[in-house]
Formats: sequence, C-alpha cells, structure tokens
Amino acid sequence: MSIASVAINNRVVTLVLTVVMLIAGLYIFNGMSRLEDPEFTIKDALIITPYNGASALEVEQEVTELLEKTVQQLGELDKVTSKSERGLSTITVTIKEQYNKETLPQVWNKLRQKIDDVKYYLPPGAGPSLVIDDYGDVYSIFMVVSGDGYSFKELKTYVNDLQQQLLLVNGVGKITTFGEKSEAIYIEFNRSRMAQLGISPEIVAAQLNGKGLVVDAGRAHVGSSSIAVSTTGGFTKVSDFEKLLITHDTKQFYLSDIAKVSRGYVSPSTQLINFDGKAGIGLGISTVSGGNTVDMGEAVLAKLSELESQRPAGIEFGYVSLQSEGVKEAISGFTSSLAEAVIIVIVVLLFFMGLRSGLLIGFVLILTIAGSFIFLAPMGVALERISLGALIIALGMLVDNAIVVVDGILIRMQKGESAESAAPRVVNQSAWPLLGATLIAILAFAAIGTSNDATGEYCRSLFQVVMVSLLLSWVTAVTITPLLCVMYLKAPKSTDKTSPYQGTFYTKYRGLLASSIRHRYLSSASIIGIFALSLWGFSFVQQNFFPSSTRAQFMVDFWLPQGTHIEETQKHAESVENYLGNLANVEHVTTTIGEGALRFLLTYQPQQSNSSYAQFLVDVDDYTVIKTLIPKIEVELLQKYPDALVYASPFELGTGTAGKIQARISGPDTDVLRETSDKVLEVFSKESNTKGVRTDWRNKQLYIEAVLAEEQANINGINRGMVAEAIKESFEGVTTGVYRENDLLLPIIIRANENERSDITNIENVQIWSPNAQKMIPLRQVVQSFETKFEDGLILRRNRERTITIFADPVTGTASELLATLKPQVEAIKIPPGYTLEWGGEYEDSSKAEKGLASSIPIFILSMILITIVIFNSLKQTLVIWLCVPLALIGVTAGMLATNQPFGFMALLGFLSLIGMLIKNAIVLVDEINLEQSQGKSLINSILDSGVSRLRPVAMAALTTALGMIPLIFDAFFVSMAVTIISGLMFATALTMIVLPIVYALIFKAENP
Repeated sequence: MSIASVAINNRVVTLVLTVVMLIAGLYIFNGMSRLEDPEFTIKDALIITPYNGASALEVEQEVTELLEKTVQQLGELDKVTSKSERGLSTITVTIKEQYNKETLPQVWNKLRQKIDDVKYYLPPGAGPSLVIDDYGDVYSIFMVVSGDGYSFKELKTYVNDLQQQLLLVNGVGKITTFGEKSEAIYIEFNRSRMAQLGISPEIVAAQLNGKGLVVDAGRAHVGSSSIAVSTTGGFTKVSDFEKLLITHDTKQFYLSDIAKVSRGYVSPSTQLINFDGKAGIGLGISTVSGGNTVDMGEAVLAKLSELESQRPAGIEFGYVSLQSEGVKEAISGFTSSLAEAVIIVIVVLLFFMGLRSGLLIGFVLILTIAGSFIFLAPMGVALERISLGALIIALGMLVDNAIVVVDGILIRMQKGESAESAAPRVVNQSAWPLLGATLIAILAFAAIGTSNDATGEYCRSLFQVVMVSLLLSWVTAVTITPLLCVMYLKAPKSTDKTSPYQGTFYTKYRGLLASSIRHRYLSSASIIGIFALSLWGFSFVQQNFFPSSTRAQFMVDFWLPQGTHIEETQKHAESVENYLGNLANVEHVTTTIGEGALRFLLTYQPQQSNSSYAQFLVDVDDYTVIKTLIPKIEVELLQKYPDALVYASPFELGTGTAGKIQARISGPDTDVLRETSDKVLEVFSKESNTKGVRTDWRNKQLYIEAVLAEEQANINGINRGMVAEAIKESFEGVTTGVYRENDLLLPIIIRANENERSDITNIENVQIWSPNAQKMIPLRQVVQSFETKFEDGLILRRNRERTITIFADPVTGTASELLATLKPQVEAIKIPPGYTLEWGGEYEDSSKAEKGLASSIPIFILSMILITIVIFNSLKQTLVIWLCVPLALIGVTAGMLATNQPFGFMALLGFLSLIGMLIKNAIVLVDEINLEQSQGKSLINSILDSGVSRLRPVAMAALTTALGMIPLIFDAFFVSMAVTIISGLMFATALTMIVLPIVYALIFKAENP
C-alpha cells in the first residue's frame, strides 16, 4: 500500500493530524525567540595587563611577548593579536572556528589558567593580568542617563539604584555602565612648603595609610565566648584628612598646613559619553542567554514606566539602541514580506491552476510553513532576518512537490480517471523522484549549514529552515495533498479524453522544441555561445561581501593625533557634536570619547581605549539620507579639523571587519615597517576613490626623557624609580591608599598643587626627597637633562610579529573594485627581505567565508550527483541533467548587470540554491521521459511529449519561486540573492525546457521529429 493510500484510507487521522500541525505551528510561531539579525559567536577574549611606567617597547618586550608565547600553547588558538602602549598591554585571543558558545567557556578557563601560571614571570610592577571573555556580549538596550544641574555623583547614585531595580526584571542578564566618573580624595601638596619643613611625601603617605587601614585587632577569649575586638580612629569624612597630625622629628603640624584636601573626580577620565550634547552615564542591558530580546526589552520599558514617579525632575533617558523596538519593526517587516510572498504564490497558483487547485496548494503551503516551526523551534532557530528570508526563498520550492502531484492528478482526471484512482498512482510514480529532487535542493544549501566560520554561523538558519520546510513539503505532498485532491477536486466537464495539451501555447512550444531538436547542433552551438558571452559578461559584475544596513543610524569616527589629551579630544568632540546635531534629518547624536561604545549590535566593533579618539552615533529620520550626509560630513569636518582623521560609515550587515581595504605589513624592525607602510599609505592616499586612509600604529608620540646624573643621584640616595615617582606625583598624582565610605572605596591621590603641576617647563624644579640629605632637593640636582624625543606610542603585533595595518574604504563603488585598483600598485612596492605583505579586510573575510563553503561544496555536489544516479540508475541521464546547470549563469549575469547589483556572499548562496532548483526541475522532466518510454512511445515522441506535459508544473515551480522572491528585492540584505535566483531561474528554466530535450536527444541519439 502506498503512502498516499494510507493517508486517503485513514482520512480522519490524516485530517486531525493536519489540523493539529497547523494549530501547533502557529502557536509555536508566536512563542519563538525574535531577533533582528541572527546570532554568531564572537570567539575573542582580551588579556589586559598594566605595566605602569614602561614604554610601549618595554611593554611589548617584557609583557606582551611573554603572554603571547603562553597563549600560543592553546591548541584551540586561531590567531593572537596585541597592542602594546605606554603602561598597558592588550592582547586579543581569537579561537578557531569550530568552537561554539557551548565549548568556548572551557577554552576561556584554560586560557585563564595559563595566564595565571605565567604571572610569576612578569617583571616587577607588571600585572595583574585580567582576562575578559565577555568581550562579545551584546547589550540589546543601550541608553544614556543625563540631567541638567546634576553632578556625576548624583547621576551615579541614581544609576546605581536604577541598576539594582532593572537587574530584577525577567530576562535581564547583565547591566554594565559606561562613562562613569569615579571619585577620589585629592591631597595637593605645596612642595615648596614641604621643602621648607623638610618633610617628604612618603612620610605623609605612611601616616595616611596607617590611619586608613582596616587592621585585624584579633579576638579575646572571655569565659566561654570568643569576642572580636575592633578599633576606631579611621577617616569618617573628608575634613578628617585636614586634621591628620603629621609628626616628623620633633615637629608636629596638620595636613592642612602643607596640603589642600578635596574630593573630586579622577582625572583624566578614560571614557566619556554625551547624548545630544548632555554629559551622562551609559547603561547597557543584555538579555540572558537564550532569552527573548523583545520580551526583555518590553519588560525593561514597563519597569522604567513603573519607576517613572521615582525619577527626579530633570533626569532624562536617551536611547542609543533599543533592540526590542528594532526587532519588532524588523520582524514585522519580514513577516509582512513573507505574507506578501505567500499571497503572490497563491495568486499565481489560482491564475494558472484554477480556483480549487490553487486554493488546495495554497493551503498545503501554509500548512508546510506552520508545521516547519514545530521542528525549527527545538533546533534553536529564532525568527530573524535570515530564517524568515529563508522561508521566502523556499516558498516556490515548497509548492513544487504539491504542484507536481496536483498536476498529475488533474491530467489523469482529464483523461477520465477518478481522483481516488489517480491520486495513489501519481504519488507512487513521483514520490521517490520528488524525494530525491528535494534532497538535492536541500544539499544545495548544505555548504553554508556545515560551515564553521562566523559567516556560516550567521547564515546557518538559512540551511536549517530550507531543510526542514522542504522535507515537510515532500511529506505533505504525498499525504495530505492527495487526500485533499480526492476530497475537493472535481473531474473536468469536458468529455474530450484524448489529450489535455491541445492548446495553442502547448502546440507552439512543441513546434519550437521539435525544430530545436531537428537543428540540435546549431541550437547547441548557440547555447554554448550565449553561455560564453555570459562568462565574459560576469567579469563586469561588481563583487562585495555583505551589504550595508538600512539602520537609521551611522557612525562618525574622529581621530586627533596620537597622544592628544582626552580633555582636548573632548573639547573638539563637543564642537563636532554640535555641528552634527544641527544637520538636517539628524534626530540624535551620541558621543563617546576615549573609546567606542558598549557593543549594542553584534556587528558593531567598539574601538579600544585611546585618548585621541571620539565616535559619534548619529540617528537620522530616514536611512536613505545617510548616503548624502556621510560625504558632506567628511568634507566639512576635514576642512574644519585638518589635523584630524574623520571617517563616517553606515552599519554593516553580516560579519566583517573595520576598514574594507586592509594591507598588512609584518616584520621585525619598527622603522622599516613604518617606512614600508608609508609607501602603501601614499598609494592609498593618491587614489581619489579612497577615504579613511590610516594606519593602526598612527603617528609617533612625543615624550620627555629624564637623563639621570648617576653620580649625583647616588650621592643623594636617589634612583630611577624615585625620580619617576616624584615626576608622576607632581604632574599626574600617585595613589597612596583608599578612603572608605559605606560600600565605596575612593582612592587617595597625592599630587602637587595646580600651579606646580600645570607648568611642564618647571619640571627641573620639581622637589624630590633625598634620603641621604634628609631634605627636599630640586630634580635638576640629580637629573642631567630633560630630552624631548619621539617614540612608537602603539606597537601592534599579529601572531607574534610586529604588524602595521593600512586601512582604506571606497568613496563610491565596492571594495573589490577599489582593491583591484590598489592591489597591483601596492604589490609593485619592493618589500624588504624578512617582511611580508598580506591583504585583510573584506577581501580576507570574503575569502575565508568562501573557503569555508569551498571545503564542503565538492562533497555536497558529489552527493547531489549520486542521488541523481540513484534516482535514474543511469549515468547518461545524470549527465543530461547536470549539463544544464551552467545555464543558470546566463540569467544571473544578465540580472546582475541589468540591476547593477554586486555578486556578494548572499548572491553566491543564491547561486548554489539555484543549482538545486534547476536540478529538481530537470529531474521532473527526465522522470517523465522515462515514464513515456515505459508506455511504449518512441524516444523522440517521449522527449517531445514529456516537454509538453511537464511544461506547466516546471514553469509553475519556477514562476512561483521567482515571484515569491519579489518582497526580498526591497531588502538590502537579500536583494542580490533575490536577483540571482529570479533572473537565473527564469532564464535557466526557459532554456532548460529547450536545452535539456536537445541534450537528451544528442546523448541518446534520438531520431529527428
């Protein structure tokens, strides 16, 4: 008994299961997790190691090198990059692609253990090393709390209270602040007065520590009890510091006699944030792992509304990113596109198949989509751009199987057979070829589903959705579809039971097909010529990786010369902020100074800490204005700030890196690296179509070197460290303890008073304590000279090699076009022996993604060929089918050139899926030829009759797929894929219905018609 017979004979069970599947699918759909874009795991961790006082070179040689060597012992390591700067080592550890979010925590534990093991080998004064493994966390809500007339202390108090309340909200994972200003107790000495009194800062620091320390006074054994003992006398308020009695020799005086005590903010700040020109504190809120971003966002907004009455007057919230709203809008848009595509497909079916047949197939389509959610949800597939787009892509294929079954039943009914008899026979005839064709269509997407890289992870739901929905479409085609045909299809009223293919359209097609086969060699030569022309034309198609986002927000990166003080950067940033805020179509401007913002989007890559850097996140009322705003902003800001680097860019979709064009120069000597990179920089800068040309080493920085007079220093008992401490204490300040205030620990910083620390020219008169002379002496007595020099402020490495990266982006056109112009010029530069040139950026990202596909594509192509062989048990018929596959390129080339769309990664996926669609159609046609021959017809008549009989289902399958893709043409992410499939499928299907019979006639040597 056939599958269809079982379904028909047990119609109550079949119908009940159908209703259950429909209702369950719709119910599960409503509860599925929702995201704007699919998640992919950022496999990076940071190792931050301070080494105060060390130059970038010393940090590199003494800290970074040691830690990198340790990191390279990780078997899971993909690459290690590092940045060494004065006083700080930052190492980025990237893990191999095959490790996912489930296995990464174990890797990070191993990394921590290795870093912990090596801490004893760090130089004195270096460390401790901090491993940050949540670097890739995404804060789906990023807001700024500000308030006119409120101090940072008051803002911080409110934010801390708010943080405690929001942490209790269901779905909230972690809350992180950004741009907080920490407080400190400042003790500003009058060094001249201290010199007169003969007191050193160390004496004062020791007495401050003695009074501020928490010391264990032990326990007393009293009777049967053990009673703790504590002491008082610590600092309880700031004024207590002024009353601290300093004793030195026989002298006593209050701290207020020699120093000014104040409470203030730690200066300089390392990160600042403004929203629409108002300074504030950023608040990033992430969703718990596996949580629903929309539900969490709505819950947080509801909590904020509930707490509204407790918000002080004047406190404002500015939303930099509110993913829940963006996700709702995006999902609504995707769902609308899906609904539009379904309607388009059903309308096409109604038009070509008739009312009953069209409604029947339309119902099966909706059932298949709903049923797919039942299986997708347990697989962890969320509703997002890729998964919903995949459903739209699959729509046409989802009705293919049902169309073949319904069309076959209709044809038999037109010949006088009953639906009850026709349904099982049609399913028996076509079920297994259709299953094979379905598996082939699925395998066309399998390469992306099995790719381990970030791009594969990003697009994985595409394969999962196609696999589940297509398999389910086959199941519904051989079960519920024949049952519904039996229940609702009516026999045609016409009594002509000879042939249903007597219409003008079929007659003309048969004539064209017969003529083409008669002139098979000329026809074949023509097709080969057209194919060769398409190959040539494809060289003119633009190339890219992923398109820009349609997010109504863009970034402006603003770099002042390396070494610029953050307060100077802040002053310029506030001016730029004011300029941006006054531009037409700009709604809000968020400014981060000192580093990039929290990662509020998965594809956003925050800039690491740098005092000369500011970034502006600009919200506009319509994303279409971004294209005109970006060049305007870049030109006008560069005119106003000629020493700055200004680079504006939209957000990108998919994976990728900053700087679409990247040239990496690696080698041992910093001077040779800079000299070589300058040549590359010159090539990049001379090209008129480049912008944002820069290097990651940036300019050399000015520094002052105090040359110690060794003999005089020894006489006074002074060493290098003491000189460094005195200079730092005078100009920046030295932390000497902590002040406890409830749960706060405020650093106690001693430094020179403002007059003394604000004048660098007075450095030689800085007072330093001489242990041997027991008095303060000026630095000039122990320092031979103060020399002004330049140094590499940043030293970057890649896989333990010093590496300078030169960045650029195209002003117009694609990165691939710009790279084609720049690459030969750069590669013409003579690279010194021992140095290497590599290309990164979009070129590298695209190559890695394509390599990830290329490694598995041959396996799946071979599997598709084997399935074809199994279906027909014939090598010749398999060859006929696969010779038609290249024809897809003809339509793809024409479509890409006509629409001026680039052939990117998504277009490549579209092309792979196109192969599956074409083979599926070809299988239907070849299977029909076999059926016709089995009924005793001649080969040529079998070919002609099969072409005519399969014309409607094949054309319908192609038409529904192509028209169903129309909503994706308006989606920036899918447009290139949509154009690839629509143009490729329509051209290739039309050609297949002619070319496949020609090739079949050639290979099997059919007689002329």
